[in-house]
Amino acid sequence: MAFCGKCGTKFADGARFCPACGAPAAGAAQQTQQQPVPGQPAPGYRPPVVPGAPAQDDKAMAVLGYIIFLIPLFAAKESRFARYHTNQGIVLVIFAVAWGILYNILLAILYGISFRLGWTLGSIIGLIGFVFPILGILGIINACKGERKPLPLIGGITILK
Repeated sequence: MAFCGKCGTKFADGARFCPACGAPAAGAAQQTQQQPVPGQPAPGYRPPVVPGAPAQDDKAMAVLGYIIFLIPLFAAKESRFARYHTNQGIVLVIFAVAWGILYNILLAILYGISFRLGWTLGSIIGLIGFVFPILGILGIINACKGERKPLPLIGGITILK
């Protein structure tokens, strides 16, 4: 006969749970802890470390490099992965600001010539501005995957080393 460790009730040796309170028997508790759940890793399992792969903290800093590039610029100085994506983010911001200035100058000239010309061509040329958020999303996806893949068109420019 076995005794329940929780309430002290006697029960048969083969029982897995106490009939009075429902607590698992001492042997049953050990068995359930050792059996892995299907579709989930076994308890205590840690995925293998791949040499050269960035850590999760580096990935988070790399993603921040496209959103607020000042944070990883100062907080992740030692991470080459985060600095690479921060460089990509800085270059993207510089090109977006330069495009915004150039677009406004061009729009002023077109409106000076004709209102219809400014409205028509300004709307069409303004669609180029959608390229920058798309490039930022591509960079964030690359950072989440752990890839050091350059952005199209502007990825070869290096400001940070």
